Amino acid sequence: MIPVRILGTASAAPGRAVTTAELATALGRDPQTVASRTGIRTRHWSEPGTRMAEVGAEVLRRALDTAGLPADGLRRLIFVNSTGGDTLIPATANQVAAALGLSGSCDAFDLNNACMGFLSAFDVAARSIATGLGPVAIVTVEMLSRAVAADSPRSYLVLGDAAAAVVLGAARAAEGLLGSVLSNNGTLPPDTFMAHPLLTGQPERVEFFAGKEEIRRIAMEALSSATQAVLEQAQVALSEIEWVLPHQPNGSMFHSVIEALGLDPARTVPVVEEIGSVGAAAIPVSLDRLLRTRSVRPGDRILMAGVGAGVSRGALLYRVGS
Repeated sequence: MIPVRILGTASAAPGRAVTTAELATALGRDPQTVASRTGIRTRHWSEPGTRMAEVGAEVLRRALDTAGLPADGLRRLIFVNSTGGDTLIPATANQVAAALGLSGSCDAFDLNNACMGFLSAFDVAARSIATGLGPVAIVTVEMLSRAVAADSPRSYLVLGDAAAAVVLGAARAAEGLLGSVLSNNGTLPPDTFMAHPLLTGQPERVEFFAGKEEIRRIAMEALSSATQAVLEQAQVALSEIEWVLPHQPNGSMFHSVIEALGLDPARTVPVVEEIGSVGAAAIPVSLDRLLRTRSVRPGDRILMAGVGAGVSRGALLYRVGS
């Protein structure tokens, strides 16, 4: 076990709520059909000019309040984003740290592993804390509305903006990661892609290269194999796990995951219908809502499983302490 404790969480959906009906009507499509196929009712799109660092700093302040920790108590700050943050140089994490008035008290860096970014950052943070470097804050901000356009309806109709922060610290007895399995298969052809604007000279756009059924197949195989691997590592059965938080790329795939794994929906925290497909922010948003709205007890286990472009996949199994 990797000893680590979740000290505090927070989440937010910045900007205005944009309905599927609004977008579908603008494209000349039937709103009910689009909503049924995507499983998304609304998503949030930030106002133009909104800085990820500002949103990240605010959600981190709330997570620190929950943790009862001052900002200068942090020793590491990891900013997670799939599209490059506010700036490529310097790391956006520096701007989050600056907004909190941090000067020389912790290191700060960005991490990008597409939709798997939060789980990758959680693993890095847990290992940092286990070796004496903590507390650690993970700030995940996705503003995917910046990377959509009406002429690419597959991404335009599902992607949204969200933010979440998780503060991790030293563990108490019998608390921490019971298992952590992360891997990548770079030999697969790209399924989801966004080019670097310096290479193309064009505004960046998220594009889905693979067909819908191919993306579904890849995602389901990745989530299932990652889940099985972490359960084998921890030597527990899925039926014994109290809470399961899978990635939620759209509503229909989320329900397919529940069905494929044979999960009781009451053990999950659906968010995609309300906030859309939000990349790496999906799991930490559902984690925050779980801890704030459900009866999570000491000893409960929380399975977080994800898949991202790359193709990256992974799962973490966390046990709640007293």
